[in-house]
Amino acid sequence: MTFEVEVAAAIGKRVSIRLRDGESFRDLLGVLQDENSLVKKDGTVARFTADEIAYFRVVPVFNRANHVTSDLHLYETASRQLQKIEGEQVRIYSCGPTVYRDAHIGNMRTFLLTDLIRRSLALNGVESIAVSNITDVGHMSENLDGSDSGDKVLEEAARESIEPLAIARRYEDRFHSDLAALNILPADFYPRASENIPEITAAIQELIEIGSAYIGSDGNVYFDARSSDSYGYISGNKLDSLKPGHRYEYVGDGGKNFHADWALWKLAGKRSEMIWESPWGPGFPGWHIECSAISLNLLGETVDIHVGGIDLRFPHHEDERAQTNALAGKEVVRNWIHGEHLLFEGKKMAKSSGNVLLVSDIAARGLDPLALRLALLENRYRSQIDMTWQSITAADATLRRWRKSMAEWGAGSEVKFDPEIHGHFMNDLETAKVILRLRAIERDESIGAQDKRAIFLFADQVLALNLDRGVEPEIAVELSDKTHQLLAARAAARAAGNWAESDRIRDLLSADGIEVRDGKDGQSWEIRS
Repeated sequence: MTFEVEVAAAIGKRVSIRLRDGESFRDLLGVLQDENSLVKKDGTVARFTADEIAYFRVVPVFNRANHVTSDLHLYETASRQLQKIEGEQVRIYSCGPTVYRDAHIGNMRTFLLTDLIRRSLALNGVESIAVSNITDVGHMSENLDGSDSGDKVLEEAARESIEPLAIARRYEDRFHSDLAALNILPADFYPRASENIPEITAAIQELIEIGSAYIGSDGNVYFDARSSDSYGYISGNKLDSLKPGHRYEYVGDGGKNFHADWALWKLAGKRSEMIWESPWGPGFPGWHIECSAISLNLLGETVDIHVGGIDLRFPHHEDERAQTNALAGKEVVRNWIHGEHLLFEGKKMAKSSGNVLLVSDIAARGLDPLALRLALLENRYRSQIDMTWQSITAADATLRRWRKSMAEWGAGSEVKFDPEIHGHFMNDLETAKVILRLRAIERDESIGAQDKRAIFLFADQVLALNLDRGVEPEIAVELSDKTHQLLAARAAARAAGNWAESDRIRDLLSADGIEVRDGKDGQSWEIRS
């Protein structure tokens, strides 16, 4: 891709440029002076050619209106304390989806975490570069007995009698659609594991050469866990306390020197699909090595923030860190940030439990997908939450009310800085307190309508709930006489304090697709899609 047109149109604007510099990259941030030069913050001029550009973006202007703003602080897993996120340009790596199925709302909560970090940085005028990998090969599945049965993408392809890459691209497309539905900013790069095999094999070869990996007696290539002196830095799981027999990787890894070693490259064996040539024979990469190779290739030897779900802390991130640091010869990731688990209706989401909730399921009920975003924002990212249909439906009602209020408060685009809201964002993404602050502003009669709108718009730069979208027209629906009678009977039962009868009638209405809610003004209803 060439960037001549984009560069010419951006002269005089603040831009972020990544230049190819041999086998590595060089990043520039400053005001574009002309097609070949940029003025940096310190006043020096950096020169380049359009052919050198690997990445180009105009940095949005942020008007602080002379307000003193605090820096973003996040809870860092390894140090177990808040850490200040520093730098004019923050490099973020996020573990992306394994594209053999749709990402459920628990997965989406982790991707929302990266979005909140990026939007909060932007609120302070800080640029970010984000990379999120696409695992379309190498992630092995786990049987109920704890053994591994095979590559997840291959297994799903076999079940559906479809080519593996067709399966991967289908779910990758759905993943991007879900991100868009939740207003999650797309990453700058979405590298696929299957398209980075040369980078992965080169990384494995280097690990062998420096003594951090070896070819096992079975021909597979393994990382030598004992070569990492600080293994356990993130999770606290030290090698000397890990017992033999603990499942670390795939079954059949009988050629390892030490029980905690893990596979970097697996020989194909009987496998005939999704395999590549390598110096060690035809095969495929292990899961952990793709993140090391991809992050070093695209972000270099300093990653400011590495994001993932708490379930990835061990062994994935622990193994990834050991590999990456061995390759770079230094500590690469400055901050490990993890999002907590999400339950649905009191249980861990699982196909066997029949409670896996997708973004598309929310839209199918006639609810705004951004209601899920709001319901998630009402909890801090590192708190375990139990999501329910009731909480999502309540969030949908709040969204509708806020958008209606925003329309009533005017049509201005002015954004008013609110120090309390800003402080909550910067203090480890306390979005729940931001929501409480907005509810208080909404009720406060001493705040003018225009100011309310301007403050809501300020918060929505991070919340991204499309609060200024306007009110959607309501569709008139005719109810049957039977439904009217049931609604009237339920209202009478509630007035008489007959809660059992009220609940019975609610269930009858629900069976007919009528969702009933109770509030201070009585009962209301809507038809589920």
